[in-house]
Amino acid sequence: MNTFALLLVTAFFSFVLFFLLEPLVRFFLRLFGFYAIVQEGTCHVYVLFGNVVAVLQEPGLQFLWLKMGPSALVVNWLGKRHILDMRLDQQYLRSLPVNSEEGAPMGIGVWYEMQVSDPVAYLFRNTDPRGSLSANVSNATVRTLSNMPLEDMLETRHVMSRAVRAEVSPKSEEWGYRLGSVYIRKVHFRDRGMIRQIEEKVVNRLRQVTSAIRQDGANRVSIITNSAERRAAIEFAKAQAMRPKIVGEALNQITKDPEVAEAMFEILETENILKGDTKVTLIPRGNEFMAQLLGAEAAQK
Repeated sequence: MNTFALLLVTAFFSFVLFFLLEPLVRFFLRLFGFYAIVQEGTCHVYVLFGNVVAVLQEPGLQFLWLKMGPSALVVNWLGKRHILDMRLDQQYLRSLPVNSEEGAPMGIGVWYEMQVSDPVAYLFRNTDPRGSLSANVSNATVRTLSNMPLEDMLETRHVMSRAVRAEVSPKSEEWGYRLGSVYIRKVHFRDRGMIRQIEEKVVNRLRQVTSAIRQDGANRVSIITNSAERRAAIEFAKAQAMRPKIVGEALNQITKDPEVAEAMFEILETENILKGDTKVTLIPRGNEFMAQLLGAEAAQK
């Protein structure tokens, strides 16, 4: 019984120690600036009485007493901690108005990357570094790409991207905001009337090309058909011209033998009689009277 009670008391004190006292102890340690935990991709900037006393960029457990000395005891009470996101970010600006050298109203879509490079400059040199960078990119795009030839504007996007980045980078570094890649993703016409005119021209051109292809195909088919018909007519004419010669040679060979010729002509005559629509009446030999009656009946009809 004493052993069981000892186990219960031990379990109770362990519960109180690990689930109630441990979070409370960690809270007071952080409150008095004993340590701080810096997450991956973040930066902690501590400000006390208007001065930056520490900048923590290394992720992990950081002991503030070793970083800022006695100021760590009151920095969380009397000062302020800024937590900055140091990860790479990106933004897309849609349809920035630019006019080409020919006066065509164009829209430019700009995609760019940015990252905090100097936390102190990011916090105190500009009240809105992100908005200022966006405005700077927009102005640099309009200023750099205006009055470009329309053909270059539609084809040389890499050159335009490098020009915009070279224009924006020096100013963004002063604000502690490093500009990364810049890319012109979209170049389009902003005037709907011009867009409709271009669409009509493209459609008309496609129709012309389609009709030309169809006509060329019909012409080729006609040429092939006519050529085939002409060759067929020539071959048929040759065959018709050769037929009398072939038949004559065959008859010449047949007539050399009178018996064969007589049999062939009888067969041909019999076939012609059978193919015809005439009626044949067979009369026995020596029956002349029946022949006369049949002849008289046919004459009456």
